[in-house]
Amino acid sequence: MKMEQWMKQDEAFEGWDFSYITETGRMKSDGLSWSYGSLVLPLMREASAMLDMGTGGGEFLSMLKPFPPRICATEGYSPNVPVAKARLEPLGVDVRTYDSDDDLPFDGGEFDLIINQHESFSAREVRRVIRTGGTFFTQQVGGCDCFELNDAFAVPLNPEFARWNLEQAVNDLESNGFRVIWKREETAGQRFYDIGALHYYLKAIPWQVPGFTVEGFQDKLEEIHRTIEKDGYFHASQHRFVIKAEAI
Repeated sequence: MKMEQWMKQDEAFEGWDFSYITETGRMKSDGLSWSYGSLVLPLMREASAMLDMGTGGGEFLSMLKPFPPRICATEGYSPNVPVAKARLEPLGVDVRTYDSDDDLPFDGGEFDLIINQHESFSAREVRRVIRTGGTFFTQQVGGCDCFELNDAFAVPLNPEFARWNLEQAVNDLESNGFRVIWKREETAGQRFYDIGALHYYLKAIPWQVPGFTVEGFQDKLEEIHRTIEKDGYFHASQHRFVIKAEAI
């Protein structure tokens, strides 16, 4: 199929749901040695008040049941907010917007569990809203994530974000009133099996290749399309790390 035909098959992206390309086998990711969801569920059973930071469209949180007696979620990306509210509020989740990692819309010490999947955070502000003895559990996207895409488009990684890794996150948390209990960092493969899937992905995460447009990167897209036709896929490396920390 020609590249232009793949592009025309795109659907609108809503919330934080990549099933349009993952469940059809057009993009696949290798597994990590841990399961974020399986590690979160036991923590939820022990919690009385929980916050999910950066819930997206609420897709993931809506599947984590039963909920603690009090449960809140934040989302800072305005198009996701009505999606999250429509999905989560009928389940009893208090969904709130926020504008800055340094100013969460909660009083001090409101939560004994805060989870965070791929959302930026201020360690100082997380410590403010979590109770002493509470647990902060986060899985983060590392700064070298999918660097092969940046190489292919000749766009460098953001130098500030490129330094974001397990060591820096641990240092931030330990400097702001946390004790790290468990941590791990890995890379895992991610494959795009057609150029349309890659286009869909880049539209959803515009920060990966800033300024991305089909017109502006036509030549690079053609090169990647030829690679996929020759090799069967385009390979990129996911950079992930996970931390469980206790507020002290």
